[in-house]
Amino acid sequence: MFRLFSSVTLIGFLLLVGPLHAQVAATSSSEAPATVTIPEGLTPEQVDGLVARMSDDQVRSILLERLDAVAEKNAAEAEEREDPITEINEIWAEMVASWTHVVVTIPNIFSAQAHAVDNFIGKFGGNGALVLIGLIISVLVVGFIAEKLFGLLTRKWHAKPDTADENDLRGAARYLFIRFCHEIAGLVVFYVVIRAIGRGLLTPEQVTYAAPFVFYLIWIPRLGAAASRFILAPNKPEYRLVNTDDRWAKYLHRNLIGLLILIGFTLFLLHFNRLNGITGGETRIGFWLNAAIHIYIGVIAWTAREGLSQMMLGTDPDHTKFDEEVAHYYPYFAIGVSAVIWLLVEFLAAQRDPAIRAILLQGAHFTTMFWLLIAPALDTLIRGLVRHLQPPMLGEGPVAEQAYKSTKRSYIRIGRVLAGILVILMIAKAWNLDLQEIAGGGEEDGSRVIQFFIIIAIGYILNELVSLWINRRLAKEMTADQSPDEEAGEGGGAGGSRLATVLPLLRVTAQVAISVIFVLLALGALGLDITPLLAGAGILGLAIGFGAQKLVSDIVGGIFFLIDDAFRVGEYVDVGGTTGTVEKISIRSMQLRHHRGPVHTIPYGEIQKLTNYSRDWVIMKLKFTVPFDTDPNKVKKIFKKIGAEMMEDETHKDGFLQPFKSQGVFDFDDVGMIIRGKFMAKPGKQFTLRKEIFNRVKAAFKENGIDFARREVRVAIPGLDEAEQLTGERKAAVRATQQA
Repeated sequence: MFRLFSSVTLIGFLLLVGPLHAQVAATSSSEAPATVTIPEGLTPEQVDGLVARMSDDQVRSILLERLDAVAEKNAAEAEEREDPITEINEIWAEMVASWTHVVVTIPNIFSAQAHAVDNFIGKFGGNGALVLIGLIISVLVVGFIAEKLFGLLTRKWHAKPDTADENDLRGAARYLFIRFCHEIAGLVVFYVVIRAIGRGLLTPEQVTYAAPFVFYLIWIPRLGAAASRFILAPNKPEYRLVNTDDRWAKYLHRNLIGLLILIGFTLFLLHFNRLNGITGGETRIGFWLNAAIHIYIGVIAWTAREGLSQMMLGTDPDHTKFDEEVAHYYPYFAIGVSAVIWLLVEFLAAQRDPAIRAILLQGAHFTTMFWLLIAPALDTLIRGLVRHLQPPMLGEGPVAEQAYKSTKRSYIRIGRVLAGILVILMIAKAWNLDLQEIAGGGEEDGSRVIQFFIIIAIGYILNELVSLWINRRLAKEMTADQSPDEEAGEGGGAGGSRLATVLPLLRVTAQVAISVIFVLLALGALGLDITPLLAGAGILGLAIGFGAQKLVSDIVGGIFFLIDDAFRVGEYVDVGGTTGTVEKISIRSMQLRHHRGPVHTIPYGEIQKLTNYSRDWVIMKLKFTVPFDTDPNKVKKIFKKIGAEMMEDETHKDGFLQPFKSQGVFDFDDVGMIIRGKFMAKPGKQFTLRKEIFNRVKAAFKENGIDFARREVRVAIPGLDEAEQLTGERKAAVRATQQA
């Protein structure tokens, strides 16, 4: 069995490495293997007989020797192939050779083009070529007439909106979209007419020349012009969807059409030359036309950099610093993309690969450049759509406002990921790359990279969806701003809702969990062993469990405080003698802002008792001291009247839960009677109401002749009752005594 396996293996091996000269010395199976060589030109039957006469050790020796030689050869080739310096030198040499060939073939450009024209005329004859050109022009004229007639018959489809709607985004977008659809419908009519007439008048050979001309020089520029009019609206600034002035809108519109004409002319000329027997290597005219296209793009981006920056920034007042940087550097990004694509095309052209040349002739590099340049514009479009389509904020206050802005940013980030996926798919399609096949394992390295980015994208979108859900809930919260009394340091303001306290903490926890899980999955997709990371995380958790008992106590205590709803962000609390407003909570501690400014950080594990001054309602009891001879019933009526008036006051009625009223005489002291009043208010409103009640009570007492009791010192003089009976001399003596 082993001999049969050895013979089959050796036959396959010999067929791979080639025949050898051989001499065979017969030996017994117990002798040491002799040197064996194989003669050339052996048939499989001869090889089988030769192997049958060999010992097992000889067969094994030959196999090991040849396998070692092949392994050494493959290792040497791999080392040479993986040397980056060698690869860079080879690439540079190919590029230099290609550019040298471009310079050498300059004299051939005009002669080769003349030869292509001669070949074209030779195929159809002089009269036949003129007839073909005349037929193409006639068909195009008929197509244009049909398009204009269609436009006249359907003018009412794109009527202008009412004047009241001109400044409305929905009305402007509706008008531009209907106009765009009308233009596309006209182009479809144009195409159908020229196709029908062209197929009837032209032969199949004539169609091979006419179709590329119409497609590259008529259809593509006109389609691009329709899209440009939809976005830039060069002659209708009141309907313009992008943020740029008339000057730059018209400039960009004109030059975009010119750029599309230049691209179409390039593709048509290369196609025309190929049909007439002129290859790209003879003239390298494609190099000069491609260079002209990229130079044109650079000139447009540099000249209109102000308008492009305006357009990229948009009109959203909530733009970020990142949006400003993208808008500022977009023109330079466009120039850089144009330069990089040009270098890529020159590198691929230098490879002289027919498959790559075919892809370039299809305009894959132009498609790539288009999607890369339009990517920032898609971002601007996403931000504009989110701004206008996002529902209005339902809540009030800083928490709701911040959550509303965060919701908008989440929509924008999700849109950016989807736009990035669209750009990648369109570029891959242009280069005939099947990403699904690659991700499925068609190419091991490419599969891992694609799976890595897919996992990262899914994790990012999931993270944004969690943030979006939480921020949408927070955007409905009703959290009022601080009242003037709270800002002055009174404390005891109203806090946020329970969701406004718990959801931010839940968001951070969910984001950390999602980040850790998907980063580990992405690293695993790259082929990295994540087992040590998981083991390290387990050891770290065990160390925390044994060595950080205080941390665990703080975390567990915080969880139960939140479950009990003991405090919320914005509430005024007392924790063991430390008072302040709950400003921030984390998984381990809470921060209290004292009304004089200091911030106290208190771990949950150290909280033994917590007093909340801002939960649900507050009762304020006010004391007023009046003279003993004041009528309490009169004061009671005054308090009741003040309470009724304030309950009807638009400024103060929303702060009351129960009106201000008298509680009668509370106490007596050595000055007068103490009369007390009380009211129930919403947390945070009590100090403003108290100040207003004090002002109104003072005014009402003055109006009714009631004075506030004052501290007085009374001096009793013996015999003062007989003062009226004193003589004038006696009174003068008393005055003199007082003055002394």
